Amino acid sequence: MAPVKGDYQDLVDEISALLGAPATLENRDFGLIAFGAHDSDDDLAMDPVRTRSILTRKSTPAVRAWFEGFGITRATGPVRIPAAPDAGVFRDRICLPVRHRGVALGYVWLLDADPGPAEDKLAAAMEVAARIGVLLADETQAGADLSREFRAVLTAERGWQRDTATAALQTALGPDAEGLHALVCVAPWPGEDAPSVRTVPGAAAVCTLPRPGPGGAAGHALAALVRLRSADALAPARTAAERLRGDAGVGAAAGVATARRGLAELDLAHREATSAVRAALAEPTLGPVAHWSDIGPYRMLTALAVPEHQDPCVRALLSPTHLELARTAEVFLDNAGQAGRAAAALGIHRQTLYYRLSRVEHLTGLDLDRGEDRLLLHMALKAARL
Repeated sequence: MAPVKGDYQDLVDEISALLGAPATLENRDFGLIAFGAHDSDDDLAMDPVRTRSILTRKSTPAVRAWFEGFGITRATGPVRIPAAPDAGVFRDRICLPVRHRGVALGYVWLLDADPGPAEDKLAAAMEVAARIGVLLADETQAGADLSREFRAVLTAERGWQRDTATAALQTALGPDAEGLHALVCVAPWPGEDAPSVRTVPGAAAVCTLPRPGPGGAAGHALAALVRLRSADALAPARTAAERLRGDAGVGAAAGVATARRGLAELDLAHREATSAVRAALAEPTLGPVAHWSDIGPYRMLTALAVPEHQDPCVRALLSPTHLELARTAEVFLDNAGQAGRAAAALGIHRQTLYYRLSRVEHLTGLDLDRGEDRLLLHMALKAARL
């Protein structure tokens, strides 16, 4: 069983009591796990780095680079780190590396003072840090197992393989398995590594999955199963999606599936979330976080097999020399063929719109007075975005 937050909090409080100063525990990615109570009248005890860590649950890249420059990832004992105002570090620090079997799993932080804690107190605090390391190692292993089981369900073939994988995930999740969830997908995701469940708000399980990139290049997406209190309150899923999208970097989007109870329809939830993120990447007005229920025609388009080639009717229209005509046609069809609204949206005169539409008909061989031709063109243009 993975450690609960109270286990870490008790150990952090023990270190705070030993050293007479509030301690903060972060994982090796500088994500906040627990922090000691702050009851000092000294405002400087809550410097910007500690305040940011507590409020945002992470440190800035500049702060991380400054701390890691003192060898904390390799250290086996306390490390004293001077202030660096340029990086936002206004107070000296003591770092107690949290290790298990030689691997750095996290850090306990305290503000340093003169003369600072005695060596015997620091040695006792390092013993507590070693106990934290055992808990973090257990949690890391449990998280890796859970990520593997989650990935297995999302990639398994329909039938006994998926049933077996779902049963294994249900066992791994325990009581969480029967709860209400929304599946979140983020793409593109940078690399194969998934973040810790602890760092994703409300997540029950997190994993990365292969995802074809541009031109068939290999890429990755991230899936997260987020706990909900109510089916009509998707705020926790959106919060997790926004946090993960930010971690994924520029150009990433997120999709959120319909809320479901239990794991029986996890594959369907994954298809919905994947469809939503594809729609958000194709149509920026839907994103950067798109709910499957809000993506309109993309619910159907993303469910269709991806054609190897563009439909012949749009092949010429989508050439680089005719992109303005393609946009004109799409806006016209988005506005239900109402010329006045389409011309206003495009910022052009109505006669210019008619001229462009006549050129679209010539290039595509379609008659925009026919409903079926309009439908075909509209679908082909939307599918081209995907």
